[in-house]
Amino acid sequence: MNLSYDYIVIGGGIVGVSTAWQLQLRYPSKSILLLEKEQQLSSHQTGHNSGVIHAGVYYTPGSLKAEFCKAGVAATIEFCNKHDIKVENCGKLLVATSPIEVERMQALYTRCQQNGIEVELINEQELKKREPNIAGLGAIAVAATSIVDYRQVTEAMAQEFRQAGGQVRLGTPVVNLQEYSDRVEVSVLSDGKVQSICGQFLVVCAGLMADRMTRMMGLETNFQIIPYRGEYYRLSAKHNDIVNHLIYPIPDPDLPFLGVHLTRMIDGSVTVGPNAVQGWKREGYGQINFNLRDVIEMLAFGGFWKVTAKHLKTGLIETKNSWWKAGYLKLVNKYCPKVQLADLEPYPAGIRAQAVLQDGTLVHDFLFAQSPRSLHVCNAPSPAATSAIPIGSYICDKIESKQ
Repeated sequence: MNLSYDYIVIGGGIVGVSTAWQLQLRYPSKSILLLEKEQQLSSHQTGHNSGVIHAGVYYTPGSLKAEFCKAGVAATIEFCNKHDIKVENCGKLLVATSPIEVERMQALYTRCQQNGIEVELINEQELKKREPNIAGLGAIAVAATSIVDYRQVTEAMAQEFRQAGGQVRLGTPVVNLQEYSDRVEVSVLSDGKVQSICGQFLVVCAGLMADRMTRMMGLETNFQIIPYRGEYYRLSAKHNDIVNHLIYPIPDPDLPFLGVHLTRMIDGSVTVGPNAVQGWKREGYGQINFNLRDVIEMLAFGGFWKVTAKHLKTGLIETKNSWWKAGYLKLVNKYCPKVQLADLEPYPAGIRAQAVLQDGTLVHDFLFAQSPRSLHVCNAPSPAATSAIPIGSYICDKIESKQ
Protein backbone atom coordinates (compact mmCIF):
# COMPACT_ATOMS: atom_id res chain seq x y z
CA MET A 1 0.00 0.00 0.00
CA ASN A 2 1.29 3.44 -0.97
CA LEU A 3 2.18 5.45 2.15
CA SER A 4 3.47 8.59 0.42
CA TYR A 5 1.36 11.06 -1.57
CA ASP A 6 1.64 14.49 -3.10
CA TYR A 7 -1.63 15.62 -1.46
CA ILE A 8 -3.65 14.23 1.41
CA VAL A 9 -7.22 15.46 2.01
CA ILE A 10 -8.89 14.72 5.35
CA GLY A 11 -12.69 14.66 5.41
CA GLY A 12 -15.20 12.76 3.30
CA GLY A 13 -18.01 15.31 3.35
CA ILE A 14 -18.96 17.11 0.15
CA VAL A 15 -16.36 19.89 0.65
CA GLY A 16 -13.49 17.45 1.18
CA VAL A 17 -14.53 15.24 -1.73
CA SER A 18 -15.01 18.23 -4.03
CA THR A 19 -11.55 19.50 -3.12
CA ALA A 20 -9.83 16.15 -3.66
CA TRP A 21 -11.62 15.62 -6.98
CA GLN A 22 -10.71 19.07 -8.32
CA LEU A 23 -7.11 18.76 -7.14
CA GLN A 24 -6.83 15.51 -9.08
CA LEU A 25 -8.27 17.14 -12.20
CA ARG A 26 -5.79 20.02 -11.93
CA TYR A 27 -2.83 17.77 -11.25
CA PRO A 28 -3.52 14.47 -13.04
CA SER A 29 0.03 13.24 -12.53
CA LYS A 30 -0.03 13.85 -8.76
CA SER A 31 -0.92 11.19 -6.19
CA ILE A 32 -3.86 12.24 -3.98
CA LEU A 33 -5.38 10.43 -1.01
CA LEU A 34 -8.75 11.18 0.60
CA LEU A 35 -9.12 9.99 4.21
CA GLU A 36 -12.49 9.49 5.92
CA LYS A 37 -12.89 8.07 9.43
CA GLU A 38 -16.40 6.68 8.80
CA GLN A 39 -17.23 3.64 6.70
CA GLN A 40 -19.02 5.78 4.12
CA LEU A 41 -18.73 9.27 2.69
CA SER A 42 -21.05 12.16 3.67
CA SER A 43 -21.82 10.60 7.06
CA HIS A 44 -22.16 13.86 8.97
CA GLN A 45 -23.26 17.35 7.89
CA THR A 46 -23.53 16.48 4.18
CA GLY A 47 -25.76 13.50 4.87
CA HIS A 48 -27.97 15.28 7.40
CA ASN A 49 -28.89 18.50 5.62
CA SER A 50 -32.14 19.56 3.94
CA GLY A 51 -30.98 18.89 0.38
CA VAL A 52 -31.61 22.47 -0.79
CA ILE A 53 -29.60 24.10 -3.57
CA HIS A 54 -29.72 27.62 -2.14
CA ALA A 55 -29.85 30.75 -4.27
CA GLY A 56 -27.95 32.92 -1.75
CA VAL A 57 -30.71 35.17 -0.45
CA TYR A 58 -29.43 35.89 3.06
CA TYR A 59 -25.72 36.46 2.67
CA THR A 60 -23.73 39.65 3.05
CA PRO A 61 -22.93 41.12 -0.38
CA GLY A 62 -19.28 40.57 -1.25
CA SER A 63 -18.77 37.81 1.32
CA LEU A 64 -17.25 34.48 0.30
CA LYS A 65 -20.53 32.86 1.30
CA ALA A 66 -22.51 35.01 -1.15
CA GLU A 67 -20.01 34.55 -3.98
CA PHE A 68 -19.63 30.79 -3.47
CA CYS A 69 -23.37 30.24 -3.26
CA LYS A 70 -24.20 32.07 -6.46
CA ALA A 71 -21.47 30.21 -8.38
CA GLY A 72 -22.43 26.96 -6.67
CA VAL A 73 -26.03 26.91 -7.91
CA ALA A 74 -25.04 26.72 -11.57
CA ALA A 75 -22.08 24.40 -10.94
CA THR A 76 -24.12 21.95 -8.85
CA ILE A 77 -26.97 21.74 -11.34
CA GLU A 78 -24.53 21.28 -14.23
CA PHE A 79 -22.76 18.49 -12.33
CA CYS A 80 -26.06 16.78 -11.51
CA ASN A 81 -27.22 16.94 -15.12
CA LYS A 82 -23.95 15.38 -16.24
CA HIS A 83 -24.40 12.47 -13.82
CA ASP A 84 -28.18 12.05 -14.20
CA ILE A 85 -28.77 13.01 -10.56
CA LYS A 86 -32.34 14.14 -10.02
CA VAL A 87 -32.78 17.87 -9.36
CA GLU A 88 -36.15 19.54 -8.84
CA ASN A 89 -36.44 23.29 -9.33
CA CYS A 90 -39.35 23.94 -6.96
CA GLY A 91 -38.46 27.51 -5.95
CA LYS A 92 -38.71 29.10 -2.51
CA LEU A 93 -41.14 31.49 -0.83
CA LEU A 94 -40.01 33.52 2.19
CA VAL A 95 -43.28 34.31 3.93
CA ALA A 96 -43.95 37.36 6.13
CA THR A 97 -46.65 36.78 8.77
CA SER A 98 -46.52 40.06 10.76
CA PRO A 99 -45.86 43.78 10.13
CA ILE A 100 -42.32 43.53 11.53
CA GLU A 101 -41.61 40.62 9.17
CA VAL A 102 -42.94 42.70 6.26
CA GLU A 103 -40.30 45.33 7.12
CA ARG A 104 -37.61 42.64 7.30
CA MET A 105 -38.85 41.24 4.01
CA GLN A 106 -38.24 44.58 2.30
CA ALA A 107 -34.67 44.67 3.65
CA LEU A 108 -34.11 41.09 2.51
CA TYR A 109 -35.46 41.96 -0.94
CA THR A 110 -32.88 44.75 -1.18
CA ARG A 111 -30.11 42.32 -0.19
CA CYS A 112 -31.22 39.92 -2.93
CA GLN A 113 -30.90 42.72 -5.47
CA GLN A 114 -27.42 43.58 -4.14
CA ASN A 115 -26.42 39.94 -4.57
CA GLY A 116 -27.78 39.85 -8.11
CA ILE A 117 -30.46 37.24 -7.33
CA GLU A 118 -33.70 37.34 -9.31
CA VAL A 119 -36.58 37.57 -6.85
CA GLU A 120 -40.16 38.80 -6.87
CA LEU A 121 -42.20 40.47 -4.14
CA ILE A 122 -45.72 39.04 -4.02
CA ASN A 123 -48.71 40.24 -2.00
CA GLU A 124 -51.10 38.27 0.20
CA GLN A 125 -53.48 37.47 -2.64
CA GLU A 126 -50.75 36.18 -4.94
CA LEU A 127 -49.28 34.14 -2.08
CA LYS A 128 -52.66 32.46 -1.49
CA LYS A 129 -52.97 31.77 -5.20
CA ARG A 130 -49.56 30.08 -5.37
CA GLU A 131 -49.81 28.35 -2.00
CA PRO A 132 -53.41 27.76 -0.84
CA ASN A 133 -52.26 26.15 2.43
CA ILE A 134 -49.91 28.98 3.43
CA ALA A 135 -50.99 32.06 5.38
CA GLY A 136 -49.04 35.32 5.21
CA LEU A 137 -49.08 39.02 4.43
CA GLY A 138 -46.72 38.62 1.48
CA ALA A 139 -43.60 36.83 0.39
CA ILE A 140 -40.36 36.94 -1.55
CA ALA A 141 -40.45 34.42 -4.40
CA VAL A 142 -37.04 32.97 -5.28
CA ALA A 143 -37.22 30.95 -8.48
CA ALA A 144 -33.57 29.78 -8.49
CA THR A 145 -33.93 27.34 -5.58
CA SER A 146 -33.86 23.58 -6.11
CA ILE A 147 -33.60 20.32 -4.18
CA VAL A 148 -31.26 17.35 -4.57
CA ASP A 149 -29.77 14.42 -2.63
CA TYR A 150 -26.28 15.61 -1.65
CA ARG A 151 -25.16 12.08 -0.76
CA GLN A 152 -25.60 11.18 -4.43
CA VAL A 153 -23.68 14.28 -5.48
CA THR A 154 -20.82 13.43 -3.12
CA GLU A 155 -20.65 9.83 -4.32
CA ALA A 156 -20.55 10.98 -7.96
CA MET A 157 -17.67 13.36 -7.16
CA ALA A 158 -15.82 10.54 -5.40
CA GLN A 159 -16.34 8.29 -8.41
CA GLU A 160 -14.85 10.93 -10.71
CA PHE A 161 -11.97 11.36 -8.26
CA ARG A 162 -11.20 7.64 -8.32
CA GLN A 163 -11.51 7.46 -12.10
CA ALA A 164 -8.99 10.30 -12.38
CA GLY A 165 -6.50 8.34 -10.27
CA GLY A 166 -7.34 9.42 -6.73
CA GLN A 167 -7.51 7.01 -3.79
CA VAL A 168 -10.14 6.92 -1.04
CA ARG A 169 -9.61 5.23 2.33
CA LEU A 170 -12.73 4.83 4.47
CA GLY A 171 -12.82 3.79 8.12
CA THR A 172 -9.46 5.48 8.67
CA PRO A 173 -9.50 7.96 11.60
CA VAL A 174 -6.63 10.43 11.97
CA VAL A 175 -4.94 10.32 15.39
CA ASN A 176 -2.00 12.68 14.90
CA LEU A 177 -0.56 15.28 12.53
CA GLN A 178 3.07 16.38 12.32
CA GLU A 179 4.52 18.94 9.95
CA TYR A 180 8.18 18.99 8.90
CA SER A 181 10.06 21.24 6.51
CA ASP A 182 9.73 18.75 3.65
CA ARG A 183 6.51 16.82 4.43
CA VAL A 184 3.47 16.28 6.58
CA GLU A 185 3.00 13.03 8.46
CA VAL A 186 -0.55 11.85 9.08
CA SER A 187 -0.94 9.08 11.65
CA VAL A 188 -4.08 7.00 11.17
CA LEU A 189 -5.66 3.95 12.73
CA SER A 190 -5.69 1.03 10.29
CA ASP A 191 -6.84 -2.41 11.43
CA GLY A 192 -6.31 -1.34 15.03
CA LYS A 193 -2.72 -0.22 14.45
CA VAL A 194 -1.24 3.24 14.01
CA GLN A 195 0.09 3.79 10.52
CA SER A 196 2.02 6.81 9.25
CA ILE A 197 1.22 8.32 5.83
CA CYS A 198 3.36 11.09 4.34
CA GLY A 199 2.19 13.90 2.11
CA GLN A 200 3.78 16.91 0.50
CA PHE A 201 0.70 19.00 1.34
CA LEU A 202 -2.33 18.47 3.57
CA VAL A 203 -5.88 19.79 3.19
CA VAL A 204 -8.24 19.38 6.14
CA CYS A 205 -12.02 19.59 5.67
CA ALA A 206 -12.99 18.07 9.00
CA GLY A 207 -16.26 19.89 9.73
CA LEU A 208 -17.27 19.09 13.30
CA MET A 209 -13.66 18.24 14.16
CA ALA A 210 -12.02 21.23 12.44
CA ASP A 211 -10.71 22.83 15.65
CA ARG A 212 -9.27 19.56 16.93
CA MET A 213 -7.39 19.11 13.67
CA THR A 214 -5.85 22.59 13.88
CA ARG A 215 -4.76 21.89 17.47
CA MET A 216 -3.39 18.51 16.45
CA MET A 217 -1.36 20.35 13.81
CA GLY A 218 -0.09 22.83 16.39
CA LEU A 219 -1.73 25.85 14.74
CA GLU A 220 -2.67 28.79 16.93
CA THR A 221 -6.32 29.70 16.36
CA ASN A 222 -8.93 31.59 18.41
CA PHE A 223 -12.04 29.57 17.53
CA GLN A 224 -13.79 26.43 18.66
CA ILE A 225 -16.49 24.35 17.02
CA ILE A 226 -19.73 24.55 18.98
CA PRO A 227 -22.35 22.01 17.86
CA TYR A 228 -25.97 23.07 17.40
CA ARG A 229 -28.60 20.43 16.76
CA GLY A 230 -31.13 21.02 14.03
CA GLU A 231 -34.14 18.83 14.76
CA TYR A 232 -36.61 17.92 12.05
CA TYR A 233 -39.95 16.23 11.66
CA ARG A 234 -41.35 14.68 8.51
CA LEU A 235 -44.99 15.34 7.66
CA SER A 236 -47.25 12.33 7.27
CA ALA A 237 -47.48 11.15 3.66
CA LYS A 238 -50.97 12.64 3.17
CA HIS A 239 -49.26 16.06 3.25
CA ASN A 240 -46.69 15.37 0.52
CA ASP A 241 -48.53 17.89 -1.68
CA ILE A 242 -49.23 20.46 1.02
CA VAL A 243 -46.88 23.00 -0.62
CA ASN A 244 -45.65 23.66 -4.14
CA HIS A 245 -42.48 25.49 -3.08
CA LEU A 246 -40.05 25.47 -0.19
CA ILE A 247 -41.64 27.63 2.51
CA TYR A 248 -39.34 29.67 4.76
CA PRO A 249 -40.15 32.28 7.41
CA ILE A 250 -38.63 35.74 7.21
CA PRO A 251 -35.61 35.38 9.51
CA ASP A 252 -34.79 37.62 12.44
CA PRO A 253 -31.55 39.39 11.38
CA ASP A 254 -30.33 39.36 15.00
CA LEU A 255 -30.35 35.56 15.12
CA PRO A 256 -27.88 33.26 13.34
CA PHE A 257 -30.44 30.68 12.16
CA LEU A 258 -33.20 30.81 9.56
CA GLY A 259 -36.09 29.39 11.55
CA VAL A 260 -38.36 26.38 11.06
CA HIS A 261 -39.41 25.87 7.44
CA LEU A 262 -41.27 23.41 5.21
CA THR A 263 -38.91 21.64 2.82
CA ARG A 264 -39.91 19.47 -0.08
CA MET A 265 -37.44 16.59 -0.31
CA ILE A 266 -36.23 14.93 -3.48
CA ASP A 267 -37.94 11.65 -2.42
CA GLY A 268 -41.34 13.37 -2.47
CA SER A 269 -41.75 13.82 1.28
CA VAL A 270 -41.98 17.13 3.16
CA THR A 271 -39.91 17.91 6.26
CA VAL A 272 -40.41 20.53 8.94
CA GLY A 273 -37.42 22.18 10.61
CA PRO A 274 -34.82 22.70 11.72
CA ASN A 275 -34.82 24.35 15.10
CA ALA A 276 -31.48 25.24 16.71
CA VAL A 277 -30.71 23.76 20.11
CA GLN A 278 -27.44 23.42 21.98
CA GLY A 279 -25.69 20.16 21.16
CA TRP A 280 -23.91 18.21 23.90
CA LYS A 281 -22.27 15.81 21.49
CA ARG A 282 -20.57 16.81 18.25
CA GLU A 283 -21.86 13.81 16.35
CA GLY A 284 -25.07 13.30 18.31
CA TYR A 285 -27.91 12.58 15.93
CA GLY A 286 -30.17 10.65 18.32
CA GLN A 287 -32.82 12.09 20.63
CA ILE A 288 -30.64 12.11 23.75
CA ASN A 289 -26.92 12.74 23.21
CA PHE A 290 -24.02 13.48 25.54
CA ASN A 291 -20.27 13.17 25.14
CA LEU A 292 -18.10 14.03 28.15
CA ARG A 293 -15.07 15.18 26.13
CA ASP A 294 -17.21 17.39 23.91
CA VAL A 295 -18.97 18.97 26.89
CA ILE A 296 -15.78 19.58 28.90
CA GLU A 297 -14.09 21.27 25.92
CA MET A 298 -17.15 23.41 25.30
CA LEU A 299 -17.59 24.50 28.92
CA ALA A 300 -13.88 25.37 29.16
CA PHE A 301 -14.11 27.69 26.15
CA GLY A 302 -14.86 31.31 27.02
CA GLY A 303 -16.55 31.97 23.70
CA PHE A 304 -19.23 29.38 24.49
CA TRP A 305 -20.38 31.27 27.58
CA LYS A 306 -20.40 34.61 25.77
CA VAL A 307 -22.43 33.42 22.79
CA THR A 308 -24.79 31.51 25.08
CA ALA A 309 -25.38 34.58 27.25
CA LYS A 310 -26.06 36.71 24.17
CA HIS A 311 -28.70 34.31 22.83
CA LEU A 312 -29.90 32.86 26.14
CA LYS A 313 -33.59 33.74 25.74
CA THR A 314 -33.74 32.33 22.23
CA GLY A 315 -31.81 29.23 23.28
CA LEU A 316 -34.23 28.53 26.14
CA ILE A 317 -37.22 28.90 23.82
CA GLU A 318 -35.64 26.58 21.27
CA THR A 319 -34.88 24.02 23.99
CA LYS A 320 -38.44 24.20 25.29
CA ASN A 321 -39.83 23.63 21.79
CA SER A 322 -37.42 20.74 21.32
CA TRP A 323 -39.01 18.91 24.25
CA TRP A 324 -42.55 20.29 23.83
CA LYS A 325 -43.86 19.25 20.43
CA ALA A 326 -46.80 21.66 20.59
CA GLY A 327 -44.39 24.59 20.84
CA TYR A 328 -42.55 23.35 17.76
CA LEU A 329 -45.87 23.02 15.93
CA LYS A 330 -46.74 26.62 16.76
CA LEU A 331 -43.74 27.80 14.74
CA VAL A 332 -45.12 25.91 11.74
CA ASN A 333 -48.74 26.97 12.23
CA LYS A 334 -47.67 30.61 12.03
CA TYR A 335 -47.60 30.22 8.27
CA CYS A 336 -49.14 26.75 7.73
CA PRO A 337 -52.18 26.29 9.99
CA LYS A 338 -53.23 23.04 8.31
CA VAL A 339 -50.47 20.98 9.96
CA GLN A 340 -51.61 19.17 13.12
CA LEU A 341 -49.63 17.61 15.97
CA ALA A 342 -50.24 14.07 14.70
CA ASP A 343 -48.72 15.04 11.33
CA LEU A 344 -45.23 15.52 12.81
CA GLU A 345 -43.41 12.21 12.38
CA PRO A 346 -39.83 11.39 13.48
CA TYR A 347 -36.95 12.37 11.20
CA PRO A 348 -33.15 12.37 11.76
CA ALA A 349 -31.54 15.47 13.25
CA GLY A 350 -28.56 17.32 11.82
CA ILE A 351 -25.62 18.97 13.57
CA ARG A 352 -24.32 22.38 12.56
CA ALA A 353 -20.59 22.81 13.13
CA GLN A 354 -20.53 26.46 14.17
CA ALA A 355 -17.16 28.14 14.58
CA VAL A 356 -17.24 30.54 17.55
CA LEU A 357 -14.43 32.97 18.34
CA GLN A 358 -12.94 33.47 21.81
CA ASP A 359 -14.94 36.69 22.23
CA GLY A 360 -18.23 34.88 21.52
CA THR A 361 -18.59 36.01 17.91
CA LEU A 362 -20.32 33.54 15.63
CA VAL A 363 -18.30 33.09 12.43
CA HIS A 364 -20.79 33.51 9.59
CA ASP A 365 -18.39 33.33 6.66
CA PHE A 366 -15.73 30.81 5.64
CA LEU A 367 -12.70 30.60 7.91
CA PHE A 368 -9.32 29.13 6.99
CA ALA A 369 -6.09 28.40 8.84
CA GLN A 370 -2.75 27.71 7.17
CA SER A 371 0.75 26.46 7.77
CA PRO A 372 3.55 26.09 5.22
CA ARG A 373 2.34 22.62 4.23
CA SER A 374 -1.33 22.60 5.20
CA LEU A 375 -4.64 24.37 4.65
CA HIS A 376 -7.52 23.90 7.09
CA VAL A 377 -11.17 24.72 6.36
CA CYS A 378 -12.17 25.81 9.87
CA ASN A 379 -15.70 27.01 9.13
CA ALA A 380 -17.80 26.00 6.14
CA PRO A 381 -21.24 27.39 6.96
CA SER A 382 -24.47 26.73 5.14
CA PRO A 383 -24.76 26.73 2.17
CA ALA A 384 -21.50 24.73 1.99
CA ALA A 385 -23.19 21.87 0.14
CA THR A 386 -24.55 24.22 -2.54
CA SER A 387 -21.15 25.90 -2.74
CA ALA A 388 -18.98 22.78 -2.62
CA ILE A 389 -17.69 23.01 -6.20
CA PRO A 390 -16.58 26.69 -6.04
CA ILE A 391 -15.22 26.12 -2.52
CA GLY A 392 -13.11 23.23 -3.84
CA SER A 393 -11.88 25.41 -6.69
CA TYR A 394 -11.04 28.23 -4.26
CA ILE A 395 -9.05 25.85 -2.05
CA CYS A 396 -7.17 24.57 -5.11
CA ASP A 397 -6.32 28.18 -6.02
CA LYS A 398 -5.01 28.82 -2.50
CA ILE A 399 -2.87 25.70 -2.64
CA GLU A 400 -1.53 26.66 -6.06
CA SER A 401 -0.60 30.14 -4.81
CA LYS A 402 1.45 28.61 -1.97
CA GLN A 403 3.59 26.49 -4.30
